[in-house]
Amino acid sequence: MNILLTGATGFIGSEMARQLNLKQETRLALALRSPKTMTEGLIHVVGDLTADTDWSVALKDQQVVIHTAARAHIMKDEVVDPVLEYCRVNVDGTLNLAKQAAAAGVRRFIFISSIGVNGNINTGPFTAADQPEPVDAYAQSKWMAEQGLWRIQNETGMELVIIRPPLVYGANAPGNFSALMRWVKRGVPLPLGAVHNKRTLIGLDNLVDLVIRCIDHPAAANQMLLAGDGEDISTTELLRGVAKAMGRPARLIPVPVTWLKLAATLIGKKATAEKLLGSLQVDISKTRELLGWEPPVTVEEGLKRCFRDTTA
Repeated sequence: MNILLTGATGFIGSEMARQLNLKQETRLALALRSPKTMTEGLIHVVGDLTADTDWSVALKDQQVVIHTAARAHIMKDEVVDPVLEYCRVNVDGTLNLAKQAAAAGVRRFIFISSIGVNGNINTGPFTAADQPEPVDAYAQSKWMAEQGLWRIQNETGMELVIIRPPLVYGANAPGNFSALMRWVKRGVPLPLGAVHNKRTLIGLDNLVDLVIRCIDHPAAANQMLLAGDGEDISTTELLRGVAKAMGRPARLIPVPVTWLKLAATLIGKKATAEKLLGSLQVDISKTRELLGWEPPVTVEEGLKRCFRDTTA
């Protein structure tokens, strides 16, 4: 099967490329923003992901597109208009690719979206039937891209698979998980020893396994699927798990959550506190039942894999 993968140098895309290259029945092509040293795969340098990107050469003879490229994990955004930039890349760039893919005869388009489309926090698990409530600019851009992709699917008949993962963790993970690992590694005492929230995460190996299942599974066609490890853990449990996987002590101080929320509000960090203290659960029963899929890696094993090839 001929597959075009975008974002092949990113956190998710690089592992996707590695695992797909192990499959003898797969002929993988990689779409890159700029020339990179890649050990395997057919390389197409397409430039930035925009509404004007020419994908014609990269899409020739492709049967499936796996689109992981996106603007994400911008911790300190320096552009003048972040919302406009998210839309330029994640909406306009994605829809341009999808239109050209359909015109080139691509059979299936797999889009990595975000559970942020459902919302930031919840009091009960998000389900695939929930109405979207994206809050931040990144999630809003993913939701707009999803809507545009469904229009293209309806107009062209190209099969569409949308996957909404929560926070993805693994070795070299960007964003909030990377910050948590740094705190634990440095032995910083953290006031997070009494957080009893419930959060669904997904290990990188589990997400890649799910995407690979969606490449040719008949039931995945024209579906929106939620992803997750199938286990919910608290922030306190996550930090203890990270410390255990590192072989480090977990220096956690049991400060009441109400105090932490008040302190965060006073210093203007309410949004950050919500991610650490609030719950975000994901119901993956539709994904399990529709595809006969089970996350192959437990949270404990997934955390161990984060540090398997690194030194603490």
